[in-house]
Amino acid sequence: MTQRSLRFRLLVAAVISVATALLIAGISLVVMFERHVERRIGSELETYLNQIAASVDMTDSERIAFGHDLADPRFNQPISGLYWQIQDEQRPTLLRSRSLWDNVIELPDDELTRGTVHRHLLPGPAGQQLIVRERQILFQPTTGERRVRIAVAVDKRTLVEARNAFATDMLPYLVVMAAVLLVAVWIQVRIGLAPLDSVRRGVTDIRSGTTRRLERAYPDEVMPLVDEMNGLLEAQEQTIQRARAWTADLAHGLKTPLTVLTADSQRLREAGNSAIADDLDQLAETMRRRVDRELIRARVRSGIETRRVRADAGDAVDRIVRTLKRTPRGAGLEWSVETPDGADAAILPEDLTELLGNILENATKWANATISVSVDRGNGILIKVEDDGPGVPEDQLITLGQRGVRLDEQQQGSGLGLAIARDVAEAYHGVISLDSSPMGGLAVTVRIPGLPG
Repeated sequence: MTQRSLRFRLLVAAVISVATALLIAGISLVVMFERHVERRIGSELETYLNQIAASVDMTDSERIAFGHDLADPRFNQPISGLYWQIQDEQRPTLLRSRSLWDNVIELPDDELTRGTVHRHLLPGPAGQQLIVRERQILFQPTTGERRVRIAVAVDKRTLVEARNAFATDMLPYLVVMAAVLLVAVWIQVRIGLAPLDSVRRGVTDIRSGTTRRLERAYPDEVMPLVDEMNGLLEAQEQTIQRARAWTADLAHGLKTPLTVLTADSQRLREAGNSAIADDLDQLAETMRRRVDRELIRARVRSGIETRRVRADAGDAVDRIVRTLKRTPRGAGLEWSVETPDGADAAILPEDLTELLGNILENATKWANATISVSVDRGNGILIKVEDDGPGVPEDQLITLGQRGVRLDEQQQGSGLGLAIARDVAEAYHGVISLDSSPMGGLAVTVRIPGLPG
């Protein structure tokens, strides 16, 4: 899966989206939890504040007294993080919890109305930052109104530690959730891209010749693409058909002059000009074979007739060998033929006959005494033709094996037929290779895709 893959891009986008969403959700949950804890702490502080206010009293000597111990033991532990303080504004009187030790919470100078609770964030002992709740109570002794400020405070680290503990506890769940979401996204991507995989398989089937068009059983979002591809295939097929028709017309137009040329050569021979007649016959035969070659190329390269095809390679070899044995040249040769049953190749029977006929005809032309033909089934259909003729030099075999090099134009005796055979084989995704035969001549190996027997 490369970076150009649609599946890769969707998965990367999903990873980024899931990570971003979970990050935002995690931060939001932590903030919500922090605010919840802050409200709970504030509520507890106000409860303590009310308890202290209910227990503060004025003695007969008009001094502030607090004789009630709060239940939380942290008030009695030095620098525990939980503190209370009572301050008389008219007299330098200060009462405080044991947890404050010798420290004082410096309250700001603000106007306190009766019954109102003020909230502060103030420095505390040992460099602590305190969350403070403060209120004012009034006494009416004989000397006049007395204002007393009551404050309860807690170390802010309590809030921070609770927040951090919550975030730590939440992290594994976020990781598990991310994994579950990514698996779900991966499944969605696979399901969502399945129609495209189906289109790809359909195109593969079209290339292999098992079908001609893409089926229409696709989601609505994919159907425009399928329709366009089917339209393109239809247009291509029509173009190929027009090209084939034009080629056939051209060939027909050439065959007529060739027929006339052959008749002229016959008249010249009858008139005693045999040398000129032989030249004309040779020219006409060369032109006729060239026309036949181009007709074969036009047919096999069209791809229209290569769908759902089957040919028995063994049967084709046997038929061609029997035909060649009836020729003057083939009758004088020794033939070794090995053909198994059920060697079915993915090729039209007439094209297989054309392919093998040209190869065997070439071998018949150049063999001295023996031709060997074998057909094997394995990775496709393997057909090997060997002769004991003069062969082809090793350096020229390498050149002839290069793609785009025509055999008949490179080596005298390789024949036009071998070039036609290569065109046919390549049209069916086959290959033809050349080598020197242990028999002394040329070894031609044809590999064609096979079908189940």
